[in-house]
Amino acid sequence: MQVPFEIQDFLDRAEIVYGDRTGIVDEPDQPAAPLTDLTYARVAELARAQAAALDAMGVGFGERVAIVSHNSARLLVAFFGVAGHGRVLVPVNFRLSVDEVTYIVEQSGASLLLVDPELEEALKGVPCARTVVLGEQGDEEIYRFGVAPVPWEPDEDATATINYTSGTTARPKGVELTHRNLWVNATTFGMHLGVSDRDVYLHTLPMFHANGWGMPFAVTGLGAKHVVLRKVDGAEILRRVAAHDVTVLCAAPAVISAVLTAAADWEGEIPGRGRVRIVGAGAPPPTRTIAQVEEVLGWEFIQIYGLTETSPLLTFNRTRAEWDDQPTEERASRLGRAGAPALGVKVRISDDGEVLARSNVVLKSYWERPDETEKVLQDGWFHTGDGGSVDEDGYVTISDRRKDVIISGGENVSSIEVEDTLFNHPAVAEVAVIGVPDEKWGETIKALVVLVPGQQVGEAELIEHCKAHLARYKAPTSIEFREELARTATGKLQKFKLREQYWEGRGRQVN
Repeated sequence: MQVPFEIQDFLDRAEIVYGDRTGIVDEPDQPAAPLTDLTYARVAELARAQAAALDAMGVGFGERVAIVSHNSARLLVAFFGVAGHGRVLVPVNFRLSVDEVTYIVEQSGASLLLVDPELEEALKGVPCARTVVLGEQGDEEIYRFGVAPVPWEPDEDATATINYTSGTTARPKGVELTHRNLWVNATTFGMHLGVSDRDVYLHTLPMFHANGWGMPFAVTGLGAKHVVLRKVDGAEILRRVAAHDVTVLCAAPAVISAVLTAAADWEGEIPGRGRVRIVGAGAPPPTRTIAQVEEVLGWEFIQIYGLTETSPLLTFNRTRAEWDDQPTEERASRLGRAGAPALGVKVRISDDGEVLARSNVVLKSYWERPDETEKVLQDGWFHTGDGGSVDEDGYVTISDRRKDVIISGGENVSSIEVEDTLFNHPAVAEVAVIGVPDEKWGETIKALVVLVPGQQVGEAELIEHCKAHLARYKAPTSIEFREELARTATGKLQKFKLREQYWEGRGRQVN
């Protein structure tokens, strides 16, 4: 017997086994009335009501529904109400500019756009056949109670979500992830992390980011509780850990740093000591930071590696019995590696040093970008674009990024996209955008600029120019003016040479 995987499996189980249990505690400071203290029976009811509303709107199976929202119960429900009922959910980064959101909505062909009320004014110009602002009034449109939704015939190879990621081109690419991709990712992640119905998961990670790394599905299927955090603040994270007995959270390096900073001013014992597992990804934090998670917070640090294109889990690094007697610093150094391949993942290093992966979590394709799909799926392997190595014990270490992506604070930034924006300034003749080490953000964005002869412009003006045309987190934090930029004989920029002086003395060019 073969039964197709579908992400609705996770909510179906939660409803049957844990229907009376509180499944979602919404952010109390939502700009719209929060959907809080939802039992799993109520979550399932909302998901069915959303599917019925899509039926009534004429949004058919396979059609795309874009949602631009901060973390909220309504966004969490949409994973099941939209994707779980045969449509394709397109979770969009709420930090993007109106032009960037417009491109994603149009390129994905979304027929419905759901917008967080805080973003209503900013995104008014985004064209879509139908737009609904999330909240009490919008609930009347997106939930239709008392009507059974049209049944969807499950297809594990059907696209469940399209997640847009910055890459080596100026325009973001839509990563098509199937029900099978998401099911396998959530199941293996939950297993490696040891999630159970005794856990409480705090959503510090944006749910739009690779579908919250799959935790919305894993946590739901295993009956654990979701606690929604709308905006990241170190002290508020500690307060939520204390108030809700949080046991698990996922975080970019900048979030981990924010928690450690808040801990320095925290009065009394740090909440969650000996209880909390915190999962880091994006770029490994310094060994000192990993050690502080254990020593200052008393939390367990876990490192993973993956990409939006891999759902995202590829490798998992958690302390093991063999390391128990090692000094904290040595154990922290081991945890700074990307990790060993997760169950069902095969990893190898190509002849030229690129990390290649093979697994059921690898994307179906880039949405309507067959040329880009062909580049990354070759000979049965996914090409990550990252350089690395595999240790004797099978653990992967990432050493550099071959594609022009900077990961700052856990967000991918396409250096080419920033370069294109700077080129649009009349004073800029040449530009190269690179990532440089930063203690707080892991990496930060630096632009090296050659001016048009006779033109003058200051650093602040160019940074503001970028902020006016891009999401603010994509703008350079510093600009250096150069007479020329290092190029090959054929005129190609040699970014590895441009980066060298900033990464000197470091073993790898990622931070």
